[in-house]
Amino acid sequence: MRCGGERANCMKKKNLPLGFDDFGKVREEERYFVDKSMMIGEFLECADEVALITRPRRFGKTLNMTMLRDFFDITEDSRDIFEGLAIMDTEYAEQINSRPVIYFTLKDCNAQTPQELAVALCKALNSEYSRYYRAVKEKADEIEDFPYFEKLYRKISGRSASLVELSESVSLLEQVVSELYQKPVILLWDEYDTPIMSSHQYKYHDQISAFIANFYGSALKGQRYLEKALLTGIQRVAKESIFSKLNNVIVYTTLDKDYAAYFGFTAQETREILEYYGYTLDEGVRQMYDGYHIGNQDIYNPWSILNYCKNGELRPYWVNTSSNTLIRESLKSADESFRQDFEMLVQYGEVEVALNLETSYEELRNNATLWGLFVDAGYLTVKEKTGYELYIIRFVNREVKDEFKNIVAESIGSDGGNFSRMVSALARCDYEKFFYNYRNIILSCTSYYDSVQNAGQFENPYHMLTLGMMISLDSLYQIRSNYETGDGRADIHMISKEPEKRAHIIIEFKCTEDVEAGAGEALEQIREKRYAEGLRAQAPQGKILCLGIAHFKKKCAMRHEIV
Repeated sequence: MRCGGERANCMKKKNLPLGFDDFGKVREEERYFVDKSMMIGEFLECADEVALITRPRRFGKTLNMTMLRDFFDITEDSRDIFEGLAIMDTEYAEQINSRPVIYFTLKDCNAQTPQELAVALCKALNSEYSRYYRAVKEKADEIEDFPYFEKLYRKISGRSASLVELSESVSLLEQVVSELYQKPVILLWDEYDTPIMSSHQYKYHDQISAFIANFYGSALKGQRYLEKALLTGIQRVAKESIFSKLNNVIVYTTLDKDYAAYFGFTAQETREILEYYGYTLDEGVRQMYDGYHIGNQDIYNPWSILNYCKNGELRPYWVNTSSNTLIRESLKSADESFRQDFEMLVQYGEVEVALNLETSYEELRNNATLWGLFVDAGYLTVKEKTGYELYIIRFVNREVKDEFKNIVAESIGSDGGNFSRMVSALARCDYEKFFYNYRNIILSCTSYYDSVQNAGQFENPYHMLTLGMMISLDSLYQIRSNYETGDGRADIHMISKEPEKRAHIIIEFKCTEDVEAGAGEALEQIREKRYAEGLRAQAPQGKILCLGIAHFKKKCAMRHEIV
């Protein structure tokens, strides 16, 4: 492990909890732990029967849920692993190991078919069914539905239970455990939305919508064996169809103050862990990993901070941890209004939009819920509320902004490598390599249908390709699209932030059947409209690279000159 201090001191440091999301193991192995135990007190104080906390991936959801499990679990003695934590200095400490707990996670239930989902759910539920089976069997005569419980347990352990049989599996477990201990249970349900999202991704949601409603509804609604339930996930509970039965769920999104400090690292927590491993909370770390605004807290990405402590390199870590399938597919179907707002976001770093935090994008496909998807997934954050359902949203940080170019590239069928090579060549003014990669992207990812539909317009996919370039290069250039300059509006207008190192750039696009002639016309328009003179008025120093690019279906051509 790299460390800023002497090697001898490095060897004495606690191991990082990277890859560990089980609270008990982290504490037993004495790994570095950021004390979030006061979340237990907030959980007890909240009057919610059922609560859902939505946060991006790798923000400590599972670690916190297992902490709650270990604190309340009546079958364990957890005082040793909670020793020294803040919660033990409060009146809540006396409630340790006082309740029956059911905990399970659905994070591995990303199934491609309903049959695979049934097997995955069996695996997810088996640990808790197995954990309680022996104790329940010993008091079988006191358990009302023991025969049914035993039958379902054997099917779950054998991975043979059907979705129909699983539909009330959680509610049944709540009942028998509550009867066993003569107390209502605490239900902790981690990554609850994974099966729902996978059913949308693999196009079988309609086949299992009834199961989903029964599976969640029977466990959470009107359940007399349940004291409290806490769910975590990425998406909000939807008000439509599958969750129509769940009107008792209180949702805590990234806009809410409740639970805000418990997921991710605060600035003080980040400073402390960095100093412990020999680093400092400098501007580079802030720009790369800070920027999440959750409730009333400014939050750092915990996964990235931990990886930075391990490697000592400011590079993206979190962006490689989750699937962007839904976001990519959503961008493909986004309308022109969304793309205009997206362009404003790219150019200015923030944009005011309607933001819907009350339903999921899959159930209500509009721009407000699409922006909500970006916020929930951790790619954008809310800067401030400006009106009813109106918010100013912005990019989170450099790490996430770098990933946007890959999302845009993938949404038009390319890959991040081709995209990176293309924008890197443009930044170096290596126009031949830029055009080589640009043409390869056009050939590989734009369809004939898109080209025909967009004849005479600069629309998707060329529009999205342009936005991706703008996102990738904003640290090197001040970039504007359709910006007034000279005697007109240049399609792309890029002022270099270091003109001594790289040229300013003007790009004009044409869509015409004769792409060679069109590229020449685009370059001539740059001259005739005096775009370069307009740019020069804003940036007197440095050269200007003028690019004329023409498209038709899958053909493209480019002309250039340097002035």
